[in-house]
Amino acid sequence: MNLSQAGRVLVDKYGGYTPSNQLRIEKMKPVNTITLAVFLAFSLLATSWAQSPQYKMTTQVPDNVLIPDEVDTRLGTLKFFDGVPTEETAAKVWDQLDFQRAVESMILTTPAASLSGFRRSLRELGPDNETAMLWEERLDSKALLLTGNTSVIYLFMWIDTKNGPVVIDAPPNILAIVDDFWFHYVTDIGNAGPDRGKGGKYLILPPDFEGEAPEGYFARKSNTYGNWFVIRGFPVGNDNAAVVNNIKDNLKVYPLAEKNNPRPVVYHDISNKYINTLHAQDITFFHEVNEVVQEEHNQAFSPEVLGMLASIGIEKGKEFKPDARMTKILSEAAVVGTAAQRSIIWRNRSESVVIWPDSKSWEVGFAGGSHAFDHDGVRLINERTRFHYYATGITPVMVKPPVGAGSQYVIGLRDSEGGILNGSNTYKMNIPANVPAKRFWEVTVYDNQTRSMLQTDQRLPSITSLQSDVVQNADGSFDIFFGPEKPEGKVNWIQTIPNKGWNVLWRIYSPTQVWYDKKWRQGEIELVK
Repeated sequence: MNLSQAGRVLVDKYGGYTPSNQLRIEKMKPVNTITLAVFLAFSLLATSWAQSPQYKMTTQVPDNVLIPDEVDTRLGTLKFFDGVPTEETAAKVWDQLDFQRAVESMILTTPAASLSGFRRSLRELGPDNETAMLWEERLDSKALLLTGNTSVIYLFMWIDTKNGPVVIDAPPNILAIVDDFWFHYVTDIGNAGPDRGKGGKYLILPPDFEGEAPEGYFARKSNTYGNWFVIRGFPVGNDNAAVVNNIKDNLKVYPLAEKNNPRPVVYHDISNKYINTLHAQDITFFHEVNEVVQEEHNQAFSPEVLGMLASIGIEKGKEFKPDARMTKILSEAAVVGTAAQRSIIWRNRSESVVIWPDSKSWEVGFAGGSHAFDHDGVRLINERTRFHYYATGITPVMVKPPVGAGSQYVIGLRDSEGGILNGSNTYKMNIPANVPAKRFWEVTVYDNQTRSMLQTDQRLPSITSLQSDVVQNADGSFDIFFGPEKPEGKVNWIQTIPNKGWNVLWRIYSPTQVWYDKKWRQGEIELVK
């Protein structure tokens, strides 16, 4: 029942407001102030309407299509003259409209801002289509990068097809993805791609490409000119060099027009170096999204969302230059939009994130069951927001990999009692014997603020079954401790920072059917008292 219907029910029950029924109203069961105010407003409106002049064409008008001259709301008192808002009320409503549209725009366009931030970091190193960011010693905690892991060799590039198709000549035995500038899936490359890990030539076509693609390539048309390209290589033991050499010896990226004389990829080893790939969370966020809107054609994204962006001043072909009023609104909206996304992660109310009903520590990493975040024709906005604020890389393989292949992710956000994880405390997690992973498992700790690896004295804030020094219990299980000080003895320990929040990702690579049947699970994150 809406407020107008509630008002009408009360009017029908108690009659219009008159001094004679004042006492009856006061004796009503307690209702909130706004509901009572609406009741009084609508009862006065009904009385006024009943007493208005009657003309030949006058008919009864339902109360619920009218608005009183004054209504108390969360915005304060809204005032009207026979349905027309006063200038003061209209100004108040417009401020609210611009604010709520800005908040929702932030929630809906975080994927684009995320890639805008990533591209910025790559362009600081060199031009598109030839500059590669690479961690030859595995990704470490000096990099501000959303929830990367420490077990693989990462490479990132920005592919720009504005001047025509771009060739990616891929190395063998890698996992790689291309996503467009709105963070929509374009293609898998490598073990999960059509080359099946043998290596091969891919051709990324621009959105305006027409005609037949040339033969000899795995051709994939992107909806945007800008594209994010990531490679993951998996070392055996500590042999990082073999993976790095495989990439450097075989990877080629170049415009198709330069196939006869391609420029070499320029590699930048970022190991143990600071770099920031994160998007902003203040008003700068809207400028990052504006970059994407200006560079890409409108057909690449939702007309509804583009319309919402246009309503706050972000529109293709027009300068984004908010005035003082909009600057204030956008600045506040960025704070509330950020708070909303953090609430969606740490205080989620959806059943879609539940992995084990009795678990207070763990939630599904990739909720929603769809890489496009669709379910029965409905966009799963909160699930998409949760993923893109926390992680990067969209591919169907991350959602539903074949049994015994791919990887699965589970987020540890709280302790076994439901408390937020605090770096001042010591926690313990047990990993039972016989982990159902054909390849390996990994536990990595992240900073709640940056969603990047926690920066402590440990270069790699993780424990993995690949480590030669991982400590295993006599029964085949593993215990992992999290805390500011290392417990005595030989233990698996990840350092935390006092009074700083953290979270953890459980990764399991090539999980068997036992995992999907939920016949095995890692333990809760228990506070050590």
